[in-house]
Order: sequence, then C-alpha cells, then structure tokens
Amino acid sequence: MKQKVFHTHLRVSIIVPAYNEEVVIGRSIISLLEQTYPNMEILVVDDGSKDGTYRNAKRYEGHKVKVITKPNGGKSRAINTGIAHASGDLVMVVDADSRLNHDAVGLMVQYFENQNIAAVAGSVYVVNQVNSITRLQALEYIEGLNMVRNGQSFLKLVNIIPGPIGMFRVEALQKVGLYDHDTFAEDCDVTLKLLAEGYSVDFESDAIAYTEAPEHLLDLIKQRYRWTRGILQAIRKHRGFLFHTKGRPSMTLVLWYMLFESIVWPFMDVFATIFLLYITLITGVNSLLFFWWSLFTVLDLAGALYCVLITREKLSLVFYAILYRLYFIGIINLAKIFATIEEWFGIGMTWGKLDRKGRI
Repeated sequence: MKQKVFHTHLRVSIIVPAYNEEVVIGRSIISLLEQTYPNMEILVVDDGSKDGTYRNAKRYEGHKVKVITKPNGGKSRAINTGIAHASGDLVMVVDADSRLNHDAVGLMVQYFENQNIAAVAGSVYVVNQVNSITRLQALEYIEGLNMVRNGQSFLKLVNIIPGPIGMFRVEALQKVGLYDHDTFAEDCDVTLKLLAEGYSVDFESDAIAYTEAPEHLLDLIKQRYRWTRGILQAIRKHRGFLFHTKGRPSMTLVLWYMLFESIVWPFMDVFATIFLLYITLITGVNSLLFFWWSLFTVLDLAGALYCVLITREKLSLVFYAILYRLYFIGIINLAKIFATIEEWFGIGMTWGKLDRKGRI
C-alpha cells in the first residue's frame, strides 16, 4: 500500500464539464468535496445544458465549488473555459458521470514533483455492473485499459488521459495551446500534443474513478465507434511523427502502437475468425475452430484472473472472460472497422451522447 503523505503546495483546480448531466452531477460533486487533498477548488462548467444540470450544481456552490455556465460549444471548449477560470498550478478534468475515490487527487499530485511530467492518468472502473454488457466492459476496463496504461507508465508514455480522471500541469497545457476542438477524442488529442512537445505522461493505478458504462449493446457500439473515429482523427493530426523517428522517437512509437490497436488488430482478428469459419465449413474440421477459441479463452481467463486479483475487482468477472472471447471482442472490433472505413471516406458523425442512469 502506498503511503498517502500529500505535498500540498501545488493547488489543484478540478474542472467538471457537464452537458445534460442532472442525474449524476450532484454525486460527482460530492465525491470531489470528499477529497482528502486540501489545496483545491472545484469548477463545474455547464455547457449550455437543456436540463437541470446548472440548477443541481448550484446547490453545492460554496467556498470550494464554483459553477460556470456558457452556451453549448462542446466538451473541449467547456474544459478550456474552466482552465481560464482556474487558479491552480494543476488542473484535474473529471467527467460529470464519474465518482472519485477520496484520495485520488492527493495520489496524483505527487507525480508533479517531477517537472517533466505534464499529465497523469488515473484508473477507471465501471460502477454500473448491472448486466452482461456492463460486466464485460468492467473486465475490459481493468484488463484492456488500466493494465495497458500500467505498462505504458514504465516508459511514461501513456497515450490517452481518460475523460473520467486525468490531471495536467497548467503550464504544459498552455504551452500546447490547451484543448483543440477538431476531433471527437479531445482527451487523446491533448495527450498526444503533450507527448509531441517532449513531456512525459504517467499513470497512478490507485487513483480511481467509477464511471457509468453503456448498458445496452447499441449504445456501446455508438460509444466505441466515436472513440475509434476520434482516435484516428487525433492520429491524423500528428501523422508527421509517424516517420519522424529522429526528432521524437517516443512519439513515433506511440502513434504506431495506436494505429495497430485501432486498425491493424481489428481487421486481423475479424479476418482470422471469418477464415477459420470458412475452413471449418468446407473441410468439416470442427476441432480447428474449437482449439482456436479454446486457446484464446484460456489466455483470457488467465489474464482476467490476474487483473481481478491485483485490482480487487469482483472475482465473478473472471468467468465473463469466456463471453469476452465468444462475442464481445468481435463486436468491438467490428465497430472499429466500420468507424475506420467511415473515417477514411469522411462520412459525417455526431457526438452521440449517452443517457445517464444516475448509478454513480
């Protein structure tokens, strides 16, 4: 267990961009008020909500909480508005549908004693584990997202600061021009901008945000479609670093990894599955397909068990590793493939905001 001794000379401004979040904004603010780190302020930026978000947030306005409202302009503009009003040395961006554990801020602040650290990501856990779709996402978050960031942190090359919990050095954000508004993955884009400038980006596994995940399959597909297109848009913006190995080799490594994860692997996985199904049908060798799925399922179970044990998540999630291989990965990869094709042809898209259930 890490010793939780906080160095409090750095002031933290927590920015909560919110659009139509009336059912969750109150609980999110409460979790921020319960933080054990003392030197902080909370800025809730209502981005022209059409529901009671502003009214609900104003109930908590006081000596630590300030509520700002502005015409609707998107999440990145809302965050920039918050930064303009911030008095802190550091800014922490927290999605309005997220609830933080009480020591998250203090744990992340410690990293900024290193002057080259521009940003720190936290862990994201699924709070609404109410059906198979959300439990599969809970497993994916600890196995495919948090553990990956854990590995990236060894090189201090975390490639995406997640929306639910991320902390930034204000000076570094200002140097790269704050958040841009030209992608659907503003968190990915701003992280790449920091890496391109030569900064390091780290990860704190014990700083946890609990967030709502899509509870229905169509909502999940829409979310992953948007994530993929946004990531591809961010990669395209920084494509000059793909072959610029002498100038910033670490950035080149990050971009090629992201291309593999977003494009190459989904196409390879779906092609391999279709190919094996075809071979099975024309040859009748059903054992080939069986051993293919069995091999990956065993690996998935082992990986899931390891991740569950070190993150102290529910042990029952391990058994969802079977469904994870059977259909979840395939659905996610198909969503990525369609997103890649439509991004290639420049087909228009919208944000596709999810309806909150208020489970945080």
